[in-house]
Amino acid sequence: MSIQNLKEELHKMTALKEDRQRVSQIVMENQALFKDLVSITFNVDLKISIKAAWVLEWICTKHHLDWILPYLDEFSTNIKTLKFDSAIRPCAKICEHLAFAFSDKNANEIQNKLKSIHVNRMVETGFDWLITPHKIAVRAYTMSFLYYFGLQKDWVHPALKNLILTKIIYESKGTKARGNHILSVIEKNNFS
Repeated sequence: MSIQNLKEELHKMTALKEDRQRVSQIVMENQALFKDLVSITFNVDLKISIKAAWVLEWICTKHHLDWILPYLDEFSTNIKTLKFDSAIRPCAKICEHLAFAFSDKNANEIQNKLKSIHVNRMVETGFDWLITPHKIAVRAYTMSFLYYFGLQKDWVHPALKNLILTKIIYESKGTKARGNHILSVIEKNNFS
């Protein structure tokens, strides 16, 4: 299958779970297409970039998180260029999975490949996402991945705590609930 075929499949795809699974399966059966999928995700001028982000999330969070590792430079550099919540949300979820795996003592491959520069870019973008208007899911995944990356970067938890207390706590019920959860975990573990 070629990149053109992948683009055609993305054009035909809807947000239905079955469609996301179907296109993800096509990419998983043709792993060489994964690189193209990453590129399409960050080509924000293409209408299908949002759908590519959905498929990227499906593959990374349900099957092969390790497939993103060769593309960490591209991923961490370009997440800040995403314009729409429907593309940012899946990438924030991938960041959450990367951060959780990075903090897991048994995730040696991710710890070896996810460099400080990648973490710094994701953390910087995450704080940008929290201080600008985004939907609840983006904010929830972002607070989570900032918490996990904050386990390695001591300045992140105080900054995150301050942002939650001064801004997020006054937003929607969903962001307030996630914010309170993150605050309780930070305070429970004395990360303030």
